[in-house]
Amino acid sequence: EVQLVESGGGLVQPGGSLRLSCATSGFVFSNADMIWVRQAPGKGPEWVSHIKSSGENTYYSSSVKGRFTISRDNSKKTLYLQMDNLQSDDTARYYCVRGNFASWGQGAQVTVSS
Repeated sequence: EVQLVESGGGLVQPGGSLRLSCATSGFVFSNADMIWVRQAPGKGPEWVSHIKSSGENTYYSSSVKGRFTISRDNSKKTLYLQMDNLQSDDTARYYCVRGNFASWGQGAQVTVSS
């Protein structure tokens, strides 16, 4: 059974930082591209970032480029999202997604508010 479990969400002030983690099991993590998707209240899902299986190539939406960093540890089967200089528009539920979009985690809530 494929499992994706996010952690590290929370409440942070504007300008602050958070690091999300996604622990995985049930598939060969080192062979899989991985994606972070977020969904803000009342809005549809938004692609945030993508990392290739090797970790050598990363991609970001224009809204987070320069502030967020995606990474992975294939030995730990874990995906990360370092989020810096968070703004209120970043408030959303963040989902860890396997590259074929067939598997999603339950999400981690990130709330940016003073």
